[in-house]
Formats: sequence, structure tokens, C-alpha cells
Amino acid sequence: MTGARFITSRIYRGSVYGARHPLSIQRVPAVTDLAVTLGWLGPGRMLTSPRAKPAALTGFHTSRYVAALMAAEAAQHVSPEVRDRHGLGTLSNPVFAEMYRRPATAVGGGMLAAELVADGGVVHNPGGGQHHAMPDRAEGFCFLNEPVLTIRRLLAMGLKRVAYVDIDAHHGDGVEAAFPGSERVRTISVHEARRWPFTGALGDNAGGAAFNLPVGRGFNDTEFALVLEEVILPAVADFRPDAIFLQCGADALAEDPLARLALSNRAHVATALALRALAPRLIVSGGGGYNPWSTARCWAAVWGALAGEVAPDRLPDAAEAVLRALHWHRKGIPDETLLTTLADAPREGPVRDDLRSDVAVLKARLRAVL
Repeated sequence: MTGARFITSRIYRGSVYGARHPLSIQRVPAVTDLAVTLGWLGPGRMLTSPRAKPAALTGFHTSRYVAALMAAEAAQHVSPEVRDRHGLGTLSNPVFAEMYRRPATAVGGGMLAAELVADGGVVHNPGGGQHHAMPDRAEGFCFLNEPVLTIRRLLAMGLKRVAYVDIDAHHGDGVEAAFPGSERVRTISVHEARRWPFTGALGDNAGGAAFNLPVGRGFNDTEFALVLEEVILPAVADFRPDAIFLQCGADALAEDPLARLALSNRAHVATALALRALAPRLIVSGGGGYNPWSTARCWAAVWGALAGEVAPDRLPDAAEAVLRALHWHRKGIPDETLLTTLADAPREGPVRDDLRSDVAVLKARLRAVL
């Protein structure tokens, strides 16, 4: 297995969806800068993402949609007809300067990641993870579906099975919808119940290809550890994948404004490390994450763990300066621990009976598959 690689791009630096959009924050630049100041991106570790060509995007998206997205960026305007048909120019998916080039770069990063793990290895592509986009429509801040296109690239390379694990607070509906009934792709999603897009119910299995676990508000580290050990890891191991794609959305963290879960970033690190042992190839993407400090810290901590680095108890001055320089349109000053540390304190708690019951349902289903 080759060493861990990190993919980034200058296009993320300064690019925002709008002044008050949840993605007005600088996430990939902050993760990159944290990793650089910590000395975790030495020679050969950091690569620049290419931009996926339009023809590559039609591996999932319709040519009409790709053309509409490119035209919207060029004109910085969409007609009502395009808005209605393709979901462009909405509050969630607004017109902005890099609305085509930025997601196409995220996809290019995913496809580069697939090439890099051809002979084994680990790649972190924090700019990726846009899991809501549909073939002909933008949805949920996602203009293109990077995980789907990356997984399809892995399969086209000759891999037989790919496991997709999604720990974003929002259900990975676009990825699940792309592989219904598949014997080559298994999707496993743990997400907040009764949260947009309101899909991914416990009984939804996408023709046998998906395992879904909606969890309640306040979902804590203790509960996540149970889910990881009794659902996620067995569902992946049973599938015997050639590669694993981890969508590592940071909106399940306690500080995130768009969800009501209560995880620490230790859950994300534990997931990445545990999955790394189950297949020769691991691709880790970003995803949700709308608090600039908790998101940057989470993805940097995940990268450090994958790269075999040890996070300091207190960040050095240069890394702390990266976090203190972040801006957010929401009022308030972050807790000092979000500015001076990388690893969260554990956020443990009781395991609720309804979660135990739902875990038992999925375990029974896994036994039936076996």
C-alpha cells in the first residue's frame, strides 16, 4: 500500500456560494493551511486537483445539465426555465463565479484519487463529497455528484466492489439513487432522522444495495461507537470491497448549525482508521460542515491520522493563527478550544433504546445476507 496523499486546489480559496450562504466559509483552504503549518504535507503528499472535463461528467450527469451548468457560470444568470428544470440559481444552489469550475474540480480530485489508489493506498480529497446532486439537477448545495463519478471511475478501472460509507448528517440520497440493486456498490449511510432530504429510512435498502440508519438528535460518541462496530464495519467487511469511499461530512459535529447531532471529531477519525484496515484502497472526501472551525479541525485531524501523524495537545502558533483568521457571517466568538486544539474532547453519553433497536434490525439484515 502506498503512502497517504492529499488533494487540494487554489479554486477553493476565496470561492463562496454567497455572503450569507452556509458555504460562505473557507473549508478546504483552512484544512490545507492547517496541515501545512503542522508539517503534515511534506514532499509528494500534496497534489493539485485537475478539473474534470465535461465529457467525464456525463458518466452520471446528463449532457444537457452539464451544458446548462457551464452556461450559467459563463452568464452569471439563469432563466426561470433552467432554474425549474435543473435547480440552478436557487437559494441552495445559487449562481456564483465558480459554480461550474469548483464542483468540476472536486470531481477531478475524486478521479485523480481513484487513479492514485489503483495499486492501493489512501487519498484525502476534502473538496469532494457532494452527495446530493442528481443526474439532471443540482440539490442540497451540490452541483455535481463527486462520489458517484469517483465510484464509477473505480469500477471502470476494473475493481469489482466498492463500499460507500456516509457519516454526513444528511442522507447521501444521490449516491444511493445512482446504484439501486447493485451487486458492485454497497452504500451505508448514518444520518440525522427527519432532516433534509428526508430519505434514507431504516427500511429503505435500494433493492438490497443500501443500509440506512437514521439517528436521533443528540447522537453522541458512545452511540456512534456502537454503530461503527455493529453496523458500519460488519456491513463493509461482509461486502469484501476492493475500495472504500468514506464521505466524511463534518456537519454531524456538535457545533454545526445545520444539524442537531453531537459527535466529536474523534468519531470521524475512528471511522477513517477502522475502514482503512478493511480494503487495500481508501478514498476520504469532505461533505457537509458549516462551522468553519469545527470543519477545518475535523478534516485536518482525519488527514493527520491517515498520514500517521500525531496531533499536538495544543496547536503551534502558526496553526492557531489559521483558525483565528477564519471568518463566519454568524455572530459570536468560538470556544477557545476550537482555536487552540485539533482533537475534540470525547462527547460520550447514554445509548438510547430506540437506537439499539434499529441497530438490531440492521444486524439481522446483515445475518440474512450472510
